[in-house]
Amino acid sequence: MAREGNLEAPTRHAIDWKNPDFYNEELLTKELERVFEICHGCRRCFNLCEAFPKLFDLIDETHDVELHSVDKKHYGQVVDHCYLCDMCYMTKCPYVPPHEWALDFPHLMLRAKAVKFKQGHTKLRDKILTSTDMMGSFLGIPIISQISNAVNKIKPIRQINEKLLGISADAILPEFHSNNLRKRENNFNHISSSPIPTDQTTGKVALFVTCYGNRNEPEMAEDLMKVFEYNGIPVKLTPKEKCCGMPKLEVGDLESVKESKEFNIPILSKLIDEGFDIVAPIPSCALMFKQELPLLFPNDPEVAKVQQKMFDPFEYLILRHKAGLLKTDFKNSLGKVSYHVPCHLRVQNIGLKTKEMLQLIPNTQVDVIERCSGHDGTYAVRAETHQASMKIAKHVVNKVKSFDPDYYGSDCPMAGHQIENGLKNGKQPLHPFSLLCIAYGLREK
Repeated sequence: MAREGNLEAPTRHAIDWKNPDFYNEELLTKELERVFEICHGCRRCFNLCEAFPKLFDLIDETHDVELHSVDKKHYGQVVDHCYLCDMCYMTKCPYVPPHEWALDFPHLMLRAKAVKFKQGHTKLRDKILTSTDMMGSFLGIPIISQISNAVNKIKPIRQINEKLLGISADAILPEFHSNNLRKRENNFNHISSSPIPTDQTTGKVALFVTCYGNRNEPEMAEDLMKVFEYNGIPVKLTPKEKCCGMPKLEVGDLESVKESKEFNIPILSKLIDEGFDIVAPIPSCALMFKQELPLLFPNDPEVAKVQQKMFDPFEYLILRHKAGLLKTDFKNSLGKVSYHVPCHLRVQNIGLKTKEMLQLIPNTQVDVIERCSGHDGTYAVRAETHQASMKIAKHVVNKVKSFDPDYYGSDCPMAGHQIENGLKNGKQPLHPFSLLCIAYGLREK
């Protein structure tokens, strides 16, 4: 008999995406039926995202309330609402491996997205939105960035764009900076002292700044570098980078993921050989190197090397703190802080390191919110899913409202803006590194 529930820690299997059967639509449909049937009998994940309510609604609307009565052409609606947050796998599902039923709902949805992409059914808009390097290069041109940022604040034009391009008029779109982080890097007075290693860290860091940290919110990355260097950790940017590949993963474009991997991994591997640890400021980007690339390329030793040396920045700081190497001479308290934990940070299974760091600040009360913001990078931006994303964010927004904090924010800046969009009170989020800079006295309140 199949055991009800799973008492062991979840494990992940490699993604066999090079196998022709991976793209076999008949085999995919058979696996979707198997998994959907189990989900229908369990329904434990009904409150995580819209993928599960959509599945259950499709079943409940049939004459006999059974999966076999659902038209298979509607399965794609479930797939389209999954944005690979991984929360069902990590926090809810009792049937993940090593359970004999071996459910991996997110990676099954990834397979379905990959089949859709290979068949040419992915929308052009989604291909463009996930081409972050291309968009950043174009929209980062000085005059174009000024025009784009201004136009994105004009509601009538946004409404036209929604009809023409399918980009929600109500979503907060990221700004693009022509004066990106790479152009600002020379303004930093990098610490020249020798790094102090610990058992788990070398004490010097290469920052994989990410396309978002470079072009969309360079101030966030600047604040990260200020905090690290204030704590005696020399930081330099990687010589160059491409997008980590997470946006392309989320639309099933696995060949583009491979291209990004083949560009980034040799650069990061060389830095590791030179004694650097790698830090990525965006949780999704760190997760890409810690989990997804190792599962897509399980036999690549260079990928495994980077996996072992890729750190969340707060994970890194707490490791230094445990070794007695973190400064706690905070100049300012922060009062009440609403801190949202991104899904892709929770998936890393490192604990609440950002919370630990913020709680070191005297007279600072941190209210932790461990629920999805519903952003996902593109899910909140697409016209057809924006309202669903705001529905998912409602719990987070209500928690912030009820706590009435002095500051709020998330490790994921896009999640922070999703909360801002729900609050609609004119108060902008601050990234935890910006909060640390305030506490250390490295920037104005």
